[in-house]
Amino acid sequence: MPRTLLLLVLTIALLLELVLTGGAFFAPAFTLKQFGVAYGPDTTFLAYLVGWFLLFVSMVAAVALVQVQRKRPGFATWCYLLGVWWIGIGIGIYYAFGKPDNLLLDSVKGLLIVILTWRCQAARLMARRY
Repeated sequence: MPRTLLLLVLTIALLLELVLTGGAFFAPAFTLKQFGVAYGPDTTFLAYLVGWFLLFVSMVAAVALVQVQRKRPGFATWCYLLGVWWIGIGIGIYYAFGKPDNLLLDSVKGLLIVILTWRCQAARLMARRY
């Protein structure tokens, strides 16, 4: 059950990241507006960097999803990396900019991934003992 939930959370997280990535590349003005930045000549480079940054996070989420799906032993590393990353992003944005929506979206998503990964590992260890 934890593995199924982990797959579901990773799939939803990947889809959200891909939507943001597409927005950063194909609708940069709209995407930067969501982050509270006015789009213009001075922020064009910022939109480009955000797009590539989000693409990288999407690729890491895709690798984690495939690793969990194929039951690879190294799945936990990818999942913990993503989970801690999103927890940190959520807390950091809340602390620096006071946006509770990012705290809820990113930190809860990251916390779910960390907890579900831990439960998957615990289930695997118990299965090995018996």
